[in-house]
Amino acid sequence: MTSTTDTQSHIQGSPSFPQLAASLHQSSKQAIDRALADLQANKGSWVSLGSAHRIEILDEILPRLEALGGRWVASSLEAKSVRPGTFAEGEEWAILSAVFTLMHRLRRTLVSILTAPDQELPHEPSVLPNGGAIVRVFPQTRLEGLLFRGVTGEVWLSPVGSPLDLVPPHASDSNASTSPGGVTLVLGAGNVGAIPPADMLNKLFLEDQVVALKVNPVNAYLGPLIEDGFSPLVRRGYLRVIYGGTAEGQYLCNHEMVDAIHMTGSDKTFDSIVFGDGSEANARKRANRPVNRKPISAELGCVSPVIVVPGPWSDHELREQAIQVATWLGSNAGFNCLTPRVLIQHREWKLRNAFLDAIAQVLARVETRAAYYPGADRIHSTFVHDHPQSLQIGHPLPGHLPWTLIPDLDPNSTQDSCFKSEAFCSILGETSLSAPDPAAFLDRVVPFANEVLWGNLSASILVHPRTLQDRGTLGALERAINDLHYGTIGVNFFAGYAYLFMLTPWGAYPGNSLSDIQSGLGYVNNVKLLRNPLKTVYRGSFKKLDPLTVVSSRGHTFGRQLARFQASPRLSLLPGMLSTAIMESIKPGPAA
Repeated sequence: MTSTTDTQSHIQGSPSFPQLAASLHQSSKQAIDRALADLQANKGSWVSLGSAHRIEILDEILPRLEALGGRWVASSLEAKSVRPGTFAEGEEWAILSAVFTLMHRLRRTLVSILTAPDQELPHEPSVLPNGGAIVRVFPQTRLEGLLFRGVTGEVWLSPVGSPLDLVPPHASDSNASTSPGGVTLVLGAGNVGAIPPADMLNKLFLEDQVVALKVNPVNAYLGPLIEDGFSPLVRRGYLRVIYGGTAEGQYLCNHEMVDAIHMTGSDKTFDSIVFGDGSEANARKRANRPVNRKPISAELGCVSPVIVVPGPWSDHELREQAIQVATWLGSNAGFNCLTPRVLIQHREWKLRNAFLDAIAQVLARVETRAAYYPGADRIHSTFVHDHPQSLQIGHPLPGHLPWTLIPDLDPNSTQDSCFKSEAFCSILGETSLSAPDPAAFLDRVVPFANEVLWGNLSASILVHPRTLQDRGTLGALERAINDLHYGTIGVNFFAGYAYLFMLTPWGAYPGNSLSDIQSGLGYVNNVKLLRNPLKTVYRGSFKKLDPLTVVSSRGHTFGRQLARFQASPRLSLLPGMLSTAIMESIKPGPAA
């Protein structure tokens, strides 16, 4: 039997930093040395910089970045070989809007440091029997409540003593700190344009670290835009953008002037950084003897489940939920760490096959996407070869991959690659568990998701409101939420959308180790500075008005509207967004 590690290596390939496109210049060692020296010289200045001055910097950046929005999105569309005026354009605007969202949230945190150093929680916490707590944090504003009607978000915290200890007291206006500061190397993600600037902002504003951002060769075209949009940080010596591939990445990771590392990407790259390469790397990993001992945080991949609780779904509801799942798979052509990888259904549910068919029918309406991420075609070929039942959907152009469903995976084949390896492309597997009723199904799902599926980043649950009228099923759902070991859980809400909200801690469920990294260590986006976050839970409505799906004809319009709103939130923009959403629901457009 192939081990989990061997299976992942076979499918994902050896760890590496992809090489930079020929059109961009790699940073020389001399340039890297100068950049790190600048950051080291200015790290103390950043730590001592008052909150008022940090707010001024954010206020400089916001209009600059908003003005660059059109170029940012156009560059992303060109690099990913997708047409303007499609869903893909809408999602790129939504991705950019998340950076605006984070900046506004960071600004509010800084304002609270100035005006209320002993910050209170947004809502009274619910104390759990184990001494932990649940804090409701979303929506934060009335406008958010109107825009994302029916969505609530809460952060679950590990025991920390008492509710008063949940939020650390803020520093004063002088931002006095005993920390000497530090230089963090941020290895930017290559798939989603929001991640590199968001990781950089998190390190700067929430962890007091100045940043050397090495952009990924896959989306290094964003590097000049980041340098331009965030020039107020560059000009003051708090940010440097570095370009390069494998050699530059390794040089930076081992550089004496880099104090800490943060990365978003593959667990294989993480292992390469921490334990090195070559024949002795596995032995070092087994013995937990890292060659790189710098503090490191990481947000990695996951075999993210979508748990489908059986219920009395109408034909319309079946189609609408199929559109949702197809959208979650189709976003960014499937190149997301939060993309659903396994659909878990109730074996005896009479609509099980109908739901799979509905998803396939939706995907058949959706244009295939370019396999822009390196190695995707090889990953896809391996999964399809190993699963003869694979259903390939669509008519891919050269360089594209078909949408692919792999139904009827045997849940007892616990080493199946669909369970143990992240299919980082346009693939969604499906399996089923037998149970006498929905409550028993939920009780069976939890150990399967926790113990069989690789990773612990995010999980989503679909459940009909009528199903929850049964108290036994409702209790089982709450048990499942409590017991699932995932950093973010969505109930009738795609857990991946939580990242775009840039509010709640985003990262793996706590407990991973260097030698068994799973979905990573640490978290980002903890803008409320909550202590000991355990997981985040978002709840939405089973029925929703969603203008940004893979079958939307107006998704690009809504995406631009959303970016404009998040750049400058105001009530006057909501009617236009609502009009777009209503028009989309009245007359769904063709596939995009």
